Amino acid sequence: MRFSDPLSAHVRVDGAHQKSLKRLNIETVGSLLYHLPARYEDITDVQSVGGLEKGQEAVVYGQLSGLKTRKAWKSRKPIAEGMVEDGSAKMKIMWFNQPYIAKMYTDGMYVKLAGKVAGSEGKLYLSNPEVEPLDSLPVDRHDSLFVGTDANLDDTLYPIYRETKGVTSRWLYHTALKLFEQGALKALIDPIPKEILNKYNLPDLPSALVFAHSPKKAKDAEAARKRFAFEEVFYIQIQKAQERAAVSAAQTYTIVTGKDHLAAFTDRFPFDLTGSQANSINEILKDFGSNHAMSRLLEGDVGSGKTAVAATTAYAVATSRPPEGMKSGGEGAGLSAIDYGALQIAYMAPTEILAKQHFESFIEYFHHLPIQIGLITGSGCMKFPSKTDPTKPTKISKKQLTDWIRNGEVPIVIGTHALIYKSVEFKHLAYVIIDEQHRFGTNQRKKLAKKDARIPHLLSMTATPIPRTLALTIYGDLDITLLDEMPKGRKPVKTTIVGPGQSKAMYEHVESELTNGRQAYVICPRIDEPDPTKENALNMKSVIAEAKRLKKDVFQNWTIATLHGKMTPAEKDKVMKDFSEHKIDILCATSVIEVGVSVANATNIIIEGAERFGLAQLHQLRGRVIRGTHQAHCFAVTESKSDKTRNRLKALATAKNGFELAEHDLQFRGGGELYGGKQSGLSDLGMEAIRNLKLVEAARTEAKHLVAKHPNLARDFPLIHEKVIHLGAVLHME
Repeated sequence: MRFSDPLSAHVRVDGAHQKSLKRLNIETVGSLLYHLPARYEDITDVQSVGGLEKGQEAVVYGQLSGLKTRKAWKSRKPIAEGMVEDGSAKMKIMWFNQPYIAKMYTDGMYVKLAGKVAGSEGKLYLSNPEVEPLDSLPVDRHDSLFVGTDANLDDTLYPIYRETKGVTSRWLYHTALKLFEQGALKALIDPIPKEILNKYNLPDLPSALVFAHSPKKAKDAEAARKRFAFEEVFYIQIQKAQERAAVSAAQTYTIVTGKDHLAAFTDRFPFDLTGSQANSINEILKDFGSNHAMSRLLEGDVGSGKTAVAATTAYAVATSRPPEGMKSGGEGAGLSAIDYGALQIAYMAPTEILAKQHFESFIEYFHHLPIQIGLITGSGCMKFPSKTDPTKPTKISKKQLTDWIRNGEVPIVIGTHALIYKSVEFKHLAYVIIDEQHRFGTNQRKKLAKKDARIPHLLSMTATPIPRTLALTIYGDLDITLLDEMPKGRKPVKTTIVGPGQSKAMYEHVESELTNGRQAYVICPRIDEPDPTKENALNMKSVIAEAKRLKKDVFQNWTIATLHGKMTPAEKDKVMKDFSEHKIDILCATSVIEVGVSVANATNIIIEGAERFGLAQLHQLRGRVIRGTHQAHCFAVTESKSDKTRNRLKALATAKNGFELAEHDLQFRGGGELYGGKQSGLSDLGMEAIRNLKLVEAARTEAKHLVAKHPNLARDFPLIHEKVIHLGAVLHME
């Protein structure tokens, strides 16, 4: 039996079942055995219904019956109720103020219930239990779970798998055992070298699969999870190490700039560079002067001055010569406006709004210099300066702008993904700056450079706080620079957590700020109201309804507008223009304003349903109101009374910076929820693994060593090469 064999060659699977398995990406023997349990139930915690006592926190497995709704006799509050039976006895279950539960589940359904035993002797019931539906009861508690083993009382771990309609967790478990019995592991070769496994005390692949699917002890399951987590991160690190090696091997532009030349540019800034900005610029210039193309991630809080770093380093490039002309750089090096042939910069932003903002910022930085700046977006092109008015930009045709870019007459080009279109060709593209788009690989850089054999330097920038472990894993091909210092005079945002019934003081404060000439954002988790016919619809505030309510009941004297993802780019631009020109006082929006929107006069932000957002996202949203010098305020509004929610939001109010918050969020929510497993090429298990810095660093170290020692991985480690190729294909598809 081989891992590549179709599952149907060894297990009876009909057509419908095959379709169901495909939904779980299970088609071969290997894909089933790599469908690892999501978690394990320790059935020593399970109590029999017949032995429960009042006040006890109970976990029971059983079958539901008699589900119905009624109203309490005195209070008339709605109650859902039913019975649960586990073979030892029957017991009543009651859910107060949750009548919809009786409709969510059906009589005869198998469930796991966890709740508190209430009532009186002879009339005990399980109060408001959490319900987990099961396709079958996992095990008769009086038998051993592990059929055909010398099981003892410790054999109480039961694997729970991710299911789909038609494929139960129990079927997956028994099929895995059946494949083991048929010899699925006999000819299995472990791709990871033995010395690496021994160094980190990891089980080999056959042992890890047995430990994962049928652990005798919790220690077995932990060892298996550790091995598979390491394996996932290791393959990603191999891929990243190969990408780095490819970039290092490629020819690039060497750019050397004199200190006096650079100082002439930065001395004009209306602010002093922070120590962090100066260090970042020096690191980038050092990379420019080496023989290898830079690959760097600049990570900094909102308002930490990333654009100033980008502009300064772009100036160094735009005033440098390509290799075939005068040698680049040198003390006081610089080019005149008509001396074409300078090196070029492409600055790519994720949205048109942001691209236009960067265009305006660069005009501010470069307006005193004879350097042309172009803007390319899906809705049109612009160039600065205009021939008729050198102080302003002008609209031009795409053909005219792309001709000038091809000739090298426009050194700085800002735009959206439109920059990668075939019609946009650079003469000497030496530097690519990417805003909030870190998945910009070697091939895309080559695509931008087009006909030039040299690969450009890359600076990827983000205001999204990224935990160190995640950055090392997902952005392992990039060097990381932190902008961890805010400009002088910038006041930190005052963050207030607003609980149920506490909105009055918040609205009064915002009203006073509006009276003083300031503006405000109101953020809601959804665009439209939920369907009222669905009893279990999530009760979240929507942009459209909230804007109407605020205008009618709270801010009658102020102009309110909405901004959300269903609007066209032109509609969004119009609203943002009106808001930035203060024709709008309050902007009610979804998290579409999360990245990059900059209106210095907006000093207040109300975030409704704050518990629905991650801490990193809340921090990004809060960053919209620290663009000016006025004191900014953020109100995180939640209807939740849960301690977990309060503690998580408390971290938002107390954390010193976004980096600290990112680590909080990783612990509170896990990496998968934060950044999305598919987006990063990691499974849920891999995303959980990135909480472990030592594991990530170990995988990274071993991957770098392996690639450095064995550049021809396909020849020396064909199994690892196959895994990495497969990983690349999966990421490309997604």
